[in-house]
Amino acid sequence: MSDIQDLDELLRRRFEQQSDAARTAERLGRMRALRAWQSARLVGTYDDLLREPVYADAVRFFLSDLYGPEEHTRRDQDLRRAAVPLKRTLPQPVLDILTRALELQVLTAQLDRAMVEQIGPATLTWKSYAAAYRAVGQAEARKRQTDLMVSLGEDLDRVVRHDWIVLALRAARLPAQLAGFGVLQDFLERGFAAFRRMPDPRRLLDAVRERETRLSAALLGGHDDLPDIAGAAIPASRPP
Repeated sequence: MSDIQDLDELLRRRFEQQSDAARTAERLGRMRALRAWQSARLVGTYDDLLREPVYADAVRFFLSDLYGPEEHTRRDQDLRRAAVPLKRTLPQPVLDILTRALELQVLTAQLDRAMVEQIGPATLTWKSYAAAYRAVGQAEARKRQTDLMVSLGEDLDRVVRHDWIVLALRAARLPAQLAGFGVLQDFLERGFAAFRRMPDPRRLLDAVRERETRLSAALLGGHDDLPDIAGAAIPASRPP
């Protein structure tokens, strides 16, 4: 697939980002506050799907494993140590899923860092968030972020329809845990299980594309009815 980026290069960029974010406790605190705020926004935006059992696990997978406030340092370390054997043993579609997930993580961290610089120590509200979002701009990067979320979901949906890939992943559980890659294995298994359970993944993926695209356009366009558009009412929070 021509749009799949290089795994080694993405890993290098990801660890550079982690080193930079950890340089000061103040910057790290502001980054965590921003991500917690954004995670709360996402919960509100997809509350309808979270309340449907067949979609809830997949939505939580997006919120916690792909776009949540956690750093996922352990999972990244697993992936870095396992990169060479993974390239030899994982089916290419599964390797593509890992690579897309890492690219989404790298791009999100890049945009979040730019947001943190604009927001500074100010209290996080819809107003301050929207002002920072417009100042950062990068409409194409925001579109790429949404495209990655949707294409990652599409890849997962395709892969979980192949029983042999699912069985191969389950068979790798014990070797992965013994080799110290349990966190990475859990990430893959959660994603596979969540998408295998959905009767109509297209409904979720179409909702992600439509809602994130509409909100991004509103943020960049200076609209003042953002909580209504996002489906989320988030209390103001001040970074530590």
